[in-house]
Amino acid sequence: MPAEVTIIPLFVLMTELGWIKTHLPLLIEPIFGPQAVVGTFLMRQYFLALPHELEDAGRLDGLDRFGIFRHIALPLAKPAIATLAILTFLGSWNAFLEPLIFLGGVPELFTLPLALTQYVEREGFPIWEVQMAATTLSVLPMVIVFVIAQRFFIQGIARVGIHG
Repeated sequence: MPAEVTIIPLFVLMTELGWIKTHLPLLIEPIFGPQAVVGTFLMRQYFLALPHELEDAGRLDGLDRFGIFRHIALPLAKPAIATLAILTFLGSWNAFLEPLIFLGGVPELFTLPLALTQYVEREGFPIWEVQMAATTLSVLPMVIVFVIAQRFFIQGIARVGIHG
């Protein structure tokens, strides 16, 4: 569901909670908002694809359902968790509409995408050199997160090719 559809009910809810002009809505919305539905679906599909024989083997080893999840399913889900973490981080890092609405135009609270729009000359024209340099630097955290999680992607791709 597009953010434009849910932004008004979210704004009303955050106003009633007294969270407007704070960073709290930006922290809570990715966890419980429309992005969480994608994460739930992704993780559900990944766990459904795991072979039932793994659960049977865990039961033979004396594990209960939580033990099977903790010791078998969760370690195997690292590629899906890494994918979900990257997608959530990317969505939150690049968010523009939500911070614009929830932060209420307070420049001290602006996130990076909002702050990048503030590099303008007195006549209202962008200062292109500064804007491009700042935009290039703003990509670095996303590159770092991807480099860290890249090995989990590779493990997930390698595991797809291994079938008994």
